[in-house]
Amino acid sequence: MIALFRRRPKLPADRRPALDRDERVLAWSAVADSEAVVVVTNRGLWLPAQPARLGWHEIHKAVWSGTELAVTPAHVVAERDGYRVVADRPVQSYRLREPGEVPHHVRARVTSSVAYSLHHPFAGGGVRVVGRRVSGVDGLSWTVRYDPATDHDSDEAREVAAALVAQARGTADPSL
Repeated sequence: MIALFRRRPKLPADRRPALDRDERVLAWSAVADSEAVVVVTNRGLWLPAQPARLGWHEIHKAVWSGTELAVTPAHVVAERDGYRVVADRPVQSYRLREPGEVPHHVRARVTSSVAYSLHHPFAGGGVRVVGRRVSGVDGLSWTVRYDPATDHDSDEAREVAAALVAQARGTADPSL
């Protein structure tokens, strides 16, 4: 019964990242065999290998194994009219000493950032259209992620993606 009321130690000041004015720490964990920490905030995830916070909308996938948090960040490979083309960066994995609420918050925040997601196959490949909520921004941010074998620079792929994003915008926000 006493364990129910035990509070998690506060994040040491020397390990606290440079937070924005409206950003607050939700959970944190030390990385096993390291002095580094993983910090979860309302605005994103601070990882030891990252120089800055990853916004929830910048995380393609996060997996918790029970001892290790594996995060797949996305990066922008092209800017298009009304959307961005993204691809995966290398997976970053951290074995957490005392994960506490870190896995729960990461899963909940990444999942809740996705407002629309649908995969569309087409001749020559396929594309996933995603509308995500971005902290501090009104409306959705639109991205497309092409299947690995798809040439995202081809005219066909660009036309299909643009049409699908326009259709998705109308579905997600009928007032457009």
